[in-house]
Amino acid sequence: MEQHNVVIIGSGPAGYTAAIYAARADLKPIMYVGLQPGGQLTTTTEVDNFPGYPQGVDGNSMMEDLKNQAERFGTDVRWGMISSVEFSETPGGFHTLTVDEGTQIQAQSVIIATGATAKYLGLPSEEQFMGHGVSACAVCDGFFYKGQNVVIVGGGDTAAEEASYLAKLCPKVTMLVRKGELRASKAMQNRIMNTANIEVRWHTETVELLGDQGVEGVKVRNLQTGVEDVIEATGFFVAIGHKPNTDIFKGQLDMDEVGYLQIQPGSTKTRKPGVFAAGDVADKVYRQAISAAGTGCMAALDAERYLAEFH
Repeated sequence: MEQHNVVIIGSGPAGYTAAIYAARADLKPIMYVGLQPGGQLTTTTEVDNFPGYPQGVDGNSMMEDLKNQAERFGTDVRWGMISSVEFSETPGGFHTLTVDEGTQIQAQSVIIATGATAKYLGLPSEEQFMGHGVSACAVCDGFFYKGQNVVIVGGGDTAAEEASYLAKLCPKVTMLVRKGELRASKAMQNRIMNTANIEVRWHTETVELLGDQGVEGVKVRNLQTGVEDVIEATGFFVAIGHKPNTDIFKGQLDMDEVGYLQIQPGSTKTRKPGVFAAGDVADKVYRQAISAAGTGCMAALDAERYLAEFH
């Protein structure tokens, strides 16, 4: 069975940054790119807020840049998905990973950077306009809709925060809430109700997104009356939550009620020796490419220090 110093699971900004640091420390990292090579950034067209790209950059191009940098230092980037894991309890012991439900490999340290997946409504038109009017991150993409009318779906804290963020950029923000109340905290509810250019539509669901090349309108239905109408908007933001990609770690690592991995404060360490978590898989607060990259660096440094104890 192949044995490695460090295996990185996932290939977003966290995974690639971990790979760059681990490779430069001569740990010869192996990376499995997973189901969505490049991670969530590959679903956004423009990345404008990552330092070092003054003109902005296409999400796919940026991930290609990170991949090339990781490979330049000797990272072995492999296609495939880790389908199950068996983590050792013994410090310095080897963890066993199964690739694509077949081959098994072993690693003395593992960096989990599997990220999270935004939840969408599941409309065919949502898929069609992804990156062309549809977004799951107002902080990432809101700037592109400056001066335009937008719609946001959701009733929790994230939706409320994103609506108030968009209200600073857009003349009108329409918030679609399925129930007759917001789940958001009282402070966030007050902020929404006191922002003049946010209109909350209660008991409302999205029927379809309309448009040619991009979103031009949102067809909605009132759940109490059944009446349908169209809201003119060029941006459609979905804020109904994220699901961390942690199913394969259930029962082996500590998670919160949603499934985000829990790490020791001030580090990337999980409760298993030699297993570290970086990026959105352990971060439900910031969820930005730059913060994910930062924790990727931390995870590689934590892994390097951990391995130094046994070599």
